[in-house]
Amino acid sequence: MIGYLNLILRLVIWFLLTANLSVANIIIGVSVALLLPGRLKSPGPLKDWFRALYEALVAVPQAYLEALQIMFFPHQHEDVTLERVRPGRTPGLIFLDVFIITFTPKTIVLKYHEKGWYEVHWVKRRKAS
Repeated sequence: MIGYLNLILRLVIWFLLTANLSVANIIIGVSVALLLPGRLKSPGPLKDWFRALYEALVAVPQAYLEALQIMFFPHQHEDVTLERVRPGRTPGLIFLDVFIITFTPKTIVLKYHEKGWYEVHWVKRRKAS
């Protein structure tokens, strides 16, 4: 089941990059998704995938809300923090985590540290006291 989720993730990325749903592009996308090397060991629990997909769906309304907050209230302060990666994350799940963090307007992942940390840039309304 996890293999199918990795394949679907690769196809979604392909279609987002190409923005073309023609038959030829679908055939090319499936071919590329199947030919890309993958990690066969430790695919990660299925519940982690469902949790990450749920968080991706929740990030959409959150992104709209944060965009409105930035437009109507000034956000002039910045902060860079280190966020811990959940243990046992596969590369696909790490990609989804980075996507979810970066999708919202107030945050962006600057760097992923191999030791298990995301470096996250935040835009805040005021300095924390």
